[in-house]
Amino acid sequence: MPSKNSVKTYVVNGVYHIYNRGVEKRQIFLDDRDYNTFLYYLKSYLLPVDKQTKPPPSIKRLADFTLCHEIKLIAYVLMPTHFHLMIKQKTEKAMTELMRRLSNAYVEYFNKRYERVGALFQGRYKAVLIKEDDYLLHLTRYLHLNPFELFSSEKQPFTKLRNYQYSSFPDYIGARQTSWLKKDTIIKYFQDTQDKLGFSTYQEFVEQYALECREVLGTRTID
Repeated sequence: MPSKNSVKTYVVNGVYHIYNRGVEKRQIFLDDRDYNTFLYYLKSYLLPVDKQTKPPPSIKRLADFTLCHEIKLIAYVLMPTHFHLMIKQKTEKAMTELMRRLSNAYVEYFNKRYERVGALFQGRYKAVLIKEDDYLLHLTRYLHLNPFELFSSEKQPFTKLRNYQYSSFPDYIGARQTSWLKKDTIIKYFQDTQDKLGFSTYQEFVEQYALECREVLGTRTID
């Protein structure tokens, strides 16, 4: 029986929650270099070829290729054992192409660095087609709160959440501007429904919303 959300529905202009974790729930990011390498590959596929930057000496340069006209990255977070991406694909199989290239490039880097062979991820990536606007908004909150578990026992955990560099949350609260992240869909929705939500900023919505994410999203979060 296929694992949860491993069977995809491919839709032109579809918005998807993509995620995967390490095989046997192992860590897939061991240090800053690993996180930054994954983000370098992701960024490279989302920028025009003429705006792609030279990689660090430790990793190989990707072939000149871009999905900047086919994929829009809405939100993301990287955690030690898993990652989440929220994307909109403008063509039917753009998501497949992105995840094939991104996964292959990162696994090759990781296995070479740590002198290992074999699978790194727990099967193929999982993807959920998002059809409801309310779910889309609450899902970004779920993604951006993921790192909170790393800081929940520390003083000022929300301050550390705001400064977590492997998430799009700093962009959403105005602390960073990432050109290859397209947050307008969420920010505009939030502004348009400000009275309904009762919050003056997206940051307040993430940090002060009364219900736990899983209460709102149900079983459609990561398994």
